[in-house]
Amino acid sequence: MLEYLRNASEKPIAKVLITILAFSFVGWGVAEWIFGNVMSDTTLVRVGGDKVTVQQYNMERSRELATMSRDEMRNVYIDPVAAEKFQNDIISKLTTQTMVEKRGHELGFIVSDRRIAREIREYPEFQDNGAFSTLKFDTVLRNSGYSEADFAEILRANVLRSMVLGSMSAPIKTPKFATSTMYNARYAERDIDYTTVKFDDFKVGKPTDDDLRTFYATHPQTVAETRSASYVLIPADMSKPDEYSDAYDTAIKVEDAIIGGDSLKDAASKHKSKFVSLKPFSAGNLPSDDVLNDAMISKLFTMDEGSESELIETKSGFVIMRLDKITPAHTAEFDSVKKTLADDWTREEQRKQAYVRANDILVDVNAGKPMANKKSTNVSRTSGAPDDVLVAAFKSEIGSNSIVPGKNAFYVMTVKSNAKPTIDSKKSADLEKEVAKISARGITDDYNSFLIRENPVRVNEKVYRRFLGSNK
Repeated sequence: MLEYLRNASEKPIAKVLITILAFSFVGWGVAEWIFGNVMSDTTLVRVGGDKVTVQQYNMERSRELATMSRDEMRNVYIDPVAAEKFQNDIISKLTTQTMVEKRGHELGFIVSDRRIAREIREYPEFQDNGAFSTLKFDTVLRNSGYSEADFAEILRANVLRSMVLGSMSAPIKTPKFATSTMYNARYAERDIDYTTVKFDDFKVGKPTDDDLRTFYATHPQTVAETRSASYVLIPADMSKPDEYSDAYDTAIKVEDAIIGGDSLKDAASKHKSKFVSLKPFSAGNLPSDDVLNDAMISKLFTMDEGSESELIETKSGFVIMRLDKITPAHTAEFDSVKKTLADDWTREEQRKQAYVRANDILVDVNAGKPMANKKSTNVSRTSGAPDDVLVAAFKSEIGSNSIVPGKNAFYVMTVKSNAKPTIDSKKSADLEKEVAKISARGITDDYNSFLIRENPVRVNEKVYRRFLGSNK
């Protein structure tokens, strides 16, 4: 073969082939030179000048999975929403840890080997009869898949983060004026007079078609978007390996039949599975079904019309869902809502007359006349009057008169006086702790914002997509 090539090398066609081969080899070399760094780069996220790598992600992922129950782990593997949340939580955790460790290095904190040794000796898991046990230490690390160096580095990072964040956990002394002000605001009481003008106290006639059409022109009714869906269930006792395996094999056949053009109903019939067609549903009127859980129903609102879901593992067996039809939201025809319009028109007319009556009472009260059918009461923020009145009582100024709109009535109210509450020692102590927590949370949030400003986070999109299969 080589001799043939040498003999033919002077021919024109051979020269063309050799040129093509030469450029191919050069192309491979250039591609390696251009893309070599990209292919070897495993940086998922850059935190300031530091990195979160794929190796770190995989190690943390393994740790988190090791702490999960079997059901939790299975959910991560079969539920795309749970899997994405699990992935994002790990990235967020590693990013935060890197940010805090970087801050520790900037502050000059050092975790000595002596400190690490002391921490290891004091671990309860490594002790036997109150003393450090080399055997237990080696056993725990071996079962966890860590080397001594790996464990020491993990421990060093934990200690460093505790040094940076330790001040955040220090108790905060709550200023007395802050607790006192909040106590007075929360438990204050007010004396008010109010009277109730109910809508139902007013009678109105029966509306004509013209009345209803005029009303509908200003009060159009929208029919919410509805969706129609169906699914196939391949039933099985998922806790029994044999049933699980048989059901999985059947589910693959059903899936192949659907891909081949069969409807869900036909595919289910061929393979002796259960077909269920759901009644049209909306976001405000979700389907009630023993097989579909909340996550699966939510998924139906993200699917395109005519599409099928992937194979979903549930407690009842394997499920394939299909979104059959989407009916967009639209304005309802007048005739279809005429009956309900009559009730709405009646309510609106009663409301108008009630407001006129309430306004007459307010005019009289402002003129110094007594309030008709008044009720005098002492109210707190949570009791003593209808909720709408309570809210308005503490928003209004002392001595003011006003009309308070409610769901089924108007209230005419006068705020007479404000009374400081009696101090309750238990309530005061609980409130002091609450204020301290609020202050601590505010300090922590401010510190987190500072760390984020100092260490901007940038996602390596190419590596992120390549290793995690996401473009987010």
